[in-house]
Amino acid sequence: MLQPHRVVIAAFPGVELLNVTGPAEVFSVATRVAGTGRPGYTVRIATAEGAPVATSSGIRLMADLPLDEVNGDVDTLLVSGAVRVDDQGVEPVLDSGIIDWLREAAPGTHRVGSICSGTHLLAAAGLLDGLSATTHWLTAARLAADHPRVTVDPDPIFIRAGRLWTCAGITSGMDMALAMVAEDHGPELALATARMMVMYVKRAGGQSQFSVPLAAPAAPGDRIDDLCIWIGEHLTEDLSAEALAARLHLSVRHFSRLFRRRTSTTPAAYVESARLEAARQLLQDTDRGLPEIAAISGLGSVESLHRSFRRRLGTTPAQYRRRFH
Repeated sequence: MLQPHRVVIAAFPGVELLNVTGPAEVFSVATRVAGTGRPGYTVRIATAEGAPVATSSGIRLMADLPLDEVNGDVDTLLVSGAVRVDDQGVEPVLDSGIIDWLREAAPGTHRVGSICSGTHLLAAAGLLDGLSATTHWLTAARLAADHPRVTVDPDPIFIRAGRLWTCAGITSGMDMALAMVAEDHGPELALATARMMVMYVKRAGGQSQFSVPLAAPAAPGDRIDDLCIWIGEHLTEDLSAEALAARLHLSVRHFSRLFRRRTSTTPAAYVESARLEAARQLLQDTDRGLPEIAAISGLGSVESLHRSFRRRLGTTPAQYRRRFH
């Protein structure tokens, strides 16, 4: 039987709770979704003495083992971050014990990552010199000033530089964990995990502001939820407001009002976002040409594809592919 992927998350007093529990939950859900026939993940939390630590929210976080018992059997090592907020602003917490431990533990680990301001700890341990990295936008300037040998980009959700991964603020740790699941088990399991957690579609780097929410399981009798799922599965069909209203046997005016109330957007905007999401995924994950992508995504023509990308993403399909393929 294949052994599960071993993940250790290092924590210390004052850490943001979701920095730890967010990625841990992604790995846990991925394991359950994968089922018994595939190796999943085991997640362990390590602290200085193996003792509970108080998080920034005041909730105490239990530990599985002390840092000095983390051995070379770890596949993925993550370090979470913490910040101090006062009248002078926001600054990252630099835990000297974690930094010293990282210098010893990280070199022998297959994959190392940081969540939020944990990037400052990786940088202080000398692990990011000569690499690109990101962190919470509030502390990015401090990271660049303190570590001039690190190329700091405050825009992306996460950055992968070889075996080193860094991510932005708090919830982006879940996006990074999803990308790790995709790397380990393929995009299908990552998407199934995201859908189970009612998260956004897998987000890579600067795609954060671009993604369309996954359709959550429809509530009983909720026709708009059912329709949103149907839209995602029939992008090449007539998805005008008139056609969608007819599908639900409603007037266009009444349908548009119900749709906006349920989704906070118009039918036309939702359809374009869903088609754009499909086009993004095809650009990112395949080598298909632009005419084929435009057809498959329902955008129709290369001209429409370009217009949607420029209007919604501020870039072109070719530029997007060069950055994210």
